[in-house]
Formats: sequence, structure tokens, C-alpha cells
Amino acid sequence: MGEYARSLAIAHAARRQWPDVKIHFILSRQAPYAATTPFPATFLDSSPTFHTAAVVESIQTFRPHIVIFDNAGRTAQLRAAYRAGARIIFISSRSRLRRKAFRWRWMRLIDEHWIAYPQFIAGRLRFLERFKLDWLRRPVVRYLDVILSRAGSAGDSIMTRVGLSLETYVLVVPGGGTGHPGTADAAATFLAAANALIDAGTPTVFVGPTGMAEAGLRCFDALPQADLAQLMSGARLVVTNGGSTLLQAIACGRACIAIPIAQDQHQRIQRCVDADVAVGAKLDAACIVQAAVALLGDEAVRVALARRASALQLADGIEVALAALTRLMDAV
Repeated sequence: MGEYARSLAIAHAARRQWPDVKIHFILSRQAPYAATTPFPATFLDSSPTFHTAAVVESIQTFRPHIVIFDNAGRTAQLRAAYRAGARIIFISSRSRLRRKAFRWRWMRLIDEHWIAYPQFIAGRLRFLERFKLDWLRRPVVRYLDVILSRAGSAGDSIMTRVGLSLETYVLVVPGGGTGHPGTADAAATFLAAANALIDAGTPTVFVGPTGMAEAGLRCFDALPQADLAQLMSGARLVVTNGGSTLLQAIACGRACIAIPIAQDQHQRIQRCVDADVAVGAKLDAACIVQAAVALLGDEAVRVALARRASALQLADGIEVALAALTRLMDAV
């Protein structure tokens, strides 16, 4: 879902930049978002990673100028895009896929390699990566930092619509908190923590699968990213997972509590804790509530955490992506 959400945000931005651009997705029809994707798409029985022949056929039929492989892709698929004359972008958000993108044969195919997280989390380019880039003089490497669609006018703010005031509530967002090995009940754990905060008299907003919500808990099953950004920007404290949502909350300059719901999130959260821009907690409702109460009760620590988050000045990944796409479009 994270990969699709990121690609969808980039696609919408490209459509705004170039109204006549033709955009096409290749998706698994089993994915929960497949039925509502707003762009033309080729639907496969499962992840496109497992359907190389269909992906190659789609590329040959569509004849794209640019192909974006977001956190997935096979060598044969990249080669098909290369043979079709397309410029190729690969987005990596995990160490394994970053290593894959820095293999010699992939570097010769890829025009742009976008690293999905900021440098302080993903790490600087290593010696061998720099050596290969110097030798081949390709691809262009960019850090996307954070994909965060901002809301429009203040009058259209979700906070105005639902009657929330600045820094008066805790925002709890489990994000992609389902389906990970060992953390299938992550969303329920986040909801239990939100319920406990409400019971303790702390105004709380929950965005995710609601299940059994306490009376008084404001709940949203899902929100457009611009609305979520507004809620983050207005929150006194954000409680979330260690994925993209954490980076979005930090980009909004909010004090954050981060809970890992997948193996690759432990290190990401630790990097944020080491940078003093987040507090970590275990995936346990009591631990989450304890961490939230401690932060809410120590205003100096909470404000300092928010200030350090804001001082990072994370780049808008949408703007980074559009600049890269413009460069590639100009070369077509």
C-alpha cells in the first residue's frame, strides 16, 4: 500500500503539472485499492513482480516515455522498458532493494534512482555506491525525503470542518498496521491505546479501522493525504507506525511516538530516536499510553521534540519527483 500511495501521489502531481499526460498503472486486482484507482490500469492476478510476461506486454503496448518501478521490478521488466526507449525510474525504500538497484546491470538500465527516505534514515551513499556512480556516471540518485500532500486553503481544512483546535488533541494513526508477520493485530492495539487516552480525558483522533471505539473518540476509517497532513500539523502529539506516516508527521513538525509494525521499521525508528525527533514505544497499548502520557505531561520535552522535527526541514518528495520528471520529459 505504501508503494501505491506514493506512486499515486506522484501521478496526481504529474497530472497537475502536465494536464495532457497519459498515465497508466499496473496493479494486482487483489489489492484493496485496485477498484478505486483513478487512472487507467492493467490488472494482474497478483503483484506485477510475479507477472513479467504481462508487464512486458503492457510496456510494449503502451510505449511509455517514462516507467516508474516503485520498490519492485524484475530485470526482464526493466530491460523491456529500456528496449521500448523509456526513461526508467526505480524507487527503493528498503536496503535490499537499494542494493539491487546498485548492481552494475541495473545501473546501466536505470536513469534515476529515488531513495524513498531522507538521508538521516536511509544513510549516505556508501563508498562502493559512489565508486559505481563515478564509474558509470549514471543513474541520478535523489532522496525523496517525504511524500506529503498539503491541504489547500485554511477554510477547507478538515480541522475547520470537524471543529478541532490547534494542539488540543492526540492523533493516533496505525497506518499500514495490518498483515505484517507477528503484528496482525497492530491496528487493534493502536485503537486500544486511543480508547485508553479518551478514557483518561485526553482528546484523541483515530485514523484507521475503528472496530470497537469508545464514545468520544473521533474516528476516520481513511482520509485523503491532504486531510491527514492537516490533522498531523494541528496535533499536540502524533502516535504512529515506523513507516511513511512517521516521516510525514516529522515533516509537519510534530512530536511523535513511533511503534514498529514491521521488521524494517525498527531501524528506521531508532534513527529517528537517535536524531531526537521521535520517541519509540513497543506495540503494546499500555506502553503506548504510558509514552503518550509522559510526553503530554512534560511540555518542555514535547516542544523540544517538535522543534527538532521541524528543524530537519525535510524536502517535499513531490517537488523532488516533479523536478526529476521534468528533466526526463525535456530529454524525450
